[in-house]
Amino acid sequence: MQKRRLPGRRPLLLAVGAGVTAAALTAGMTSAFAATVFSDDFTDGNTSGWSKSGGTWTVDGSGVLNQSNAGSELARQFAGQTSWTDYSAQARVRPASFGSSSALVGLAARSASSTRMYRLALLGSGRAELQAVNGSSITAIGSASLGISTGTWYTLRIETSGSTIRGFVNGTQIAAGSNSLAGAGRIGLVTAYASGGFDDVVVDSSGGGTPTTPPPTTPPGPTTPPPAGWPTPTSSQKVDATIAVSGTFDGGLKRYYGIGDGGQSESQDPMFELAAGATLRNVIIGAPAGDGVHCEGNCTLINVWWEDVGEDAATFRGGTTYTVDGGGARSASDKVFQHNGSGTVYIKNFRVENAGKLYRACGNCSTSYQRHVVIDNVVVRNTDAIAGINTNWGDTARFSRITIVGDPDRETSICVKYKGVPKGSEPTEIGEGADGVNCLYSPSDITYQ
Repeated sequence: MQKRRLPGRRPLLLAVGAGVTAAALTAGMTSAFAATVFSDDFTDGNTSGWSKSGGTWTVDGSGVLNQSNAGSELARQFAGQTSWTDYSAQARVRPASFGSSSALVGLAARSASSTRMYRLALLGSGRAELQAVNGSSITAIGSASLGISTGTWYTLRIETSGSTIRGFVNGTQIAAGSNSLAGAGRIGLVTAYASGGFDDVVVDSSGGGTPTTPPPTTPPGPTTPPPAGWPTPTSSQKVDATIAVSGTFDGGLKRYYGIGDGGQSESQDPMFELAAGATLRNVIIGAPAGDGVHCEGNCTLINVWWEDVGEDAATFRGGTTYTVDGGGARSASDKVFQHNGSGTVYIKNFRVENAGKLYRACGNCSTSYQRHVVIDNVVVRNTDAIAGINTNWGDTARFSRITIVGDPDRETSICVKYKGVPKGSEPTEIGEGADGVNCLYSPSDITYQ
């Protein structure tokens, strides 16, 4: 197994313009927004995770996103979630050309649609203006004359908290006011009859992008040692169609097999489909297993075993709370548990062998939920990574009492971080390891045997 090599990241640089001192820059910062839920410095050379509307956008060799069509009436790049409410959006912005005194290069927050947003604009007139934009109607919340120059970097920041909107340029507040145009929305990079460059985008949130109450540090209920080995089936039953489960299904450790082709095809049916609130227990799922188990709402899996994972062992699709207690899975070339819905997955007293990942929060589903996983008392053998999460959406993964067996070089990744993207794109890996924000564990939580 080869350890991943992650791309280097540049530090966030703050451009200090004329007349703004470093002390003023520091004083202008706020500590109200503490959790980074999105960042992009474009060093990967692309705009994955952004959606374009108008303009000509390219990432140059220095890792700067440029909009070069100065004749475009309105060019925009959007990222983030429409559900984001209270947050701080910051970016470095460099005007390249202005077609007129009203032309602009700027940053947007709470973009409820492509034409409704709050915008901090650097204008061709030399002013910076915080605006409430509703189609062709533009209301100035406040402005300041800064002598904006082309070819110069400016750090723009918009803070939204309830109906209070504030705009900062190079760390100094230039406007603030109360406005109720948009209560939630994405971030945006914008130009109008101008060209410019953008870099070092960061979104911090105290509300809409991160959980207000972190998931518990350990799963609920009693704890038992992970099983030492795989159980022997009491009997076997071939399954020709998905078994629907409502309430509790106890398989008595019978082996169920026969759906799908044992491969990674996305079109395979599940072996079991659990209605909201259902419990599946004492079941061995043999090969072929199709798409394993689908949870359509809150569900509980107790002492469920996957002898040979096909597409996925289980997919958590609806609901907010899912519990896996006991059991195990092996031979998953990709991942064991796929988290497509919202909420928290609890995995405890479990063992996994020969797998790509034990858990993956969906990085390109049609809905970009914030997702969480709590993994406790789990034995891991010959597995590439334990969990993969999307830090730009505020996902978290907590780990405790993890035992990794037969890995003397410590090549198993505990927590891999991705940049989640819209459906149809592929998420990119951006880092790994404990950070106290998204990947939560200490060295004492991991034991190597």
